[in-house]
Amino acid sequence: MPVTIDQIKALRSETGAGVMDCRQALTESDGDIERARLLLREKGIATASKRADRATGQGLIHSYIHGGRIGVLVDLRCETDFVAKTEPFKELAHDIAMQIASMNPAAVSADDIPEDADDDAVALLDQEFIRDGSQTISDRINDVIASIGERIEVARFTRYEMGE
Repeated sequence: MPVTIDQIKALRSETGAGVMDCRQALTESDGDIERARLLLREKGIATASKRADRATGQGLIHSYIHGGRIGVLVDLRCETDFVAKTEPFKELAHDIAMQIASMNPAAVSADDIPEDADDDAVALLDQEFIRDGSQTISDRINDVIASIGERIEVARFTRYEMGE
């Protein structure tokens, strides 16, 4: 079945992937947009794992205040200052800060959770993304890595709440 321009545009607007990547995924999935989306995600995860050894010396510190009672600072890193200035990167930083404000994770990764933490403490990267329950925060970061083409990592975060 031939892939149409409208299908490519729709998949590209949903995923942020390149035109040729969308076309290839749609061709491999016989025009099934859902399967094509999964193929792009798998490709993005492979891209992210290839970039795992690269240094993340740039990025930004994003602040988020929720209702004047909860504040979050998140240190999100990438490889270049060019990427740190892009809208997808800034949007990711905002999504992560909102996640931290809402879900109060114990640490960035499971390895960072203190031994004296509650048994139900969950790491940020393992939490279900509040805007899309089908993804974890790690999945959300990998999606942005796939579309931007650079390694991204949450270096650290701080959460403040009135009364704590």
